[in-house]
Amino acid sequence: MRHTTVVVIGAGQAGLSAGYHLERRGFGSADDDSADRTFVILDQNPAPGGAWQHRWKSLRMATVNGIFGLPGFPTPEIDPDQPSKDAIPAYFADFERRNRLPILRPVRVTSVTRADDDPRGKLIVETDRGPWRTRAFINATGTWNNPVLPHYPGQNTFTGRQLHTREYVSLEEFAGQRVAIVGGGISAIQQLEEISRVATTFWFTREEPVFREGPFRPEIEGREVIAKATKAVEAGEPPGSIVANTGLMWSPYAIAAQDRGALVRHPMFAAIEAGGVREADGSFTPVDVILWATGFRPDISHLDSLGLKNERGGIQMKGTQVAGEPRVHLIGYGPSQSTVGANRAGRDAVRTLVRYLEA
Repeated sequence: MRHTTVVVIGAGQAGLSAGYHLERRGFGSADDDSADRTFVILDQNPAPGGAWQHRWKSLRMATVNGIFGLPGFPTPEIDPDQPSKDAIPAYFADFERRNRLPILRPVRVTSVTRADDDPRGKLIVETDRGPWRTRAFINATGTWNNPVLPHYPGQNTFTGRQLHTREYVSLEEFAGQRVAIVGGGISAIQQLEEISRVATTFWFTREEPVFREGPFRPEIEGREVIAKATKAVEAGEPPGSIVANTGLMWSPYAIAAQDRGALVRHPMFAAIEAGGVREADGSFTPVDVILWATGFRPDISHLDSLGLKNERGGIQMKGTQVAGEPRVHLIGYGPSQSTVGANRAGRDAVRTLVRYLEA
């Protein structure tokens, strides 16, 4: 059993932000026996970069929606043609080295439990490399490891290939095939545009996608989206998709897909059959591949033993803090899913945790 004041779970944008602000508040490394307050960051990934290191290789910096600089460390000039899976992890690695953050990897957190019934007592963070005893923790595990995989009638009879966005590598593997792409988010549009260059594509969504006319104004709409997401999690609702609140942008890849005639939405199919899908109007469309670009949910199953979820599947929040469990903070969750939101959430979580620890 190792001991520390705060455990941070995850070393993506949110986790690195939390680590930076803990260090600035005087927290030392968990290995420093002379420090009064210490912390450690446990990262499941084998290398820096968070989920970015797992993105498909054709996703270039010119295509991503942009990244917000880590605190105190502006983003460098990056070649827009450089793969994001290379550029962003390199930037994260430089940040880790500059700040000498106490990160252990790869470490998989399996569960978090209460050491006793004392509401201000210790928590036990179980991992595949031994347990940690801590006064509080900040969860920054994101969503990448919890993909949404819908179930449809006949799905198990399909003789073609099924994969999720997180398994997508490149368009070349679909050359000459008939591909059904399911989903109405940014990744679905990006992959639809790419795959339609070499394959026959069919785009399915549950609802009619809404494309914004005109630029997104973060100083106005951004605040409205964050306020709406904040209100939802403070009411204990499950966090929704940010795209659902902002709408889709007419990005270069969306325009390219439209120009190619690929941006034609089909209502969600009714069933899956051996060689294709049965559409809502009863017609049959043969396909070789079904790509589920259906998004992700928060990766927080390791917190199940704490009983934080309500009957609706949500966790009631107060800022970054779990309402009723002040030792637990969730960042990169709900309104802080964006990169700028993750930065701010890391700072806010540390500020609130310090007040809690000093009370």
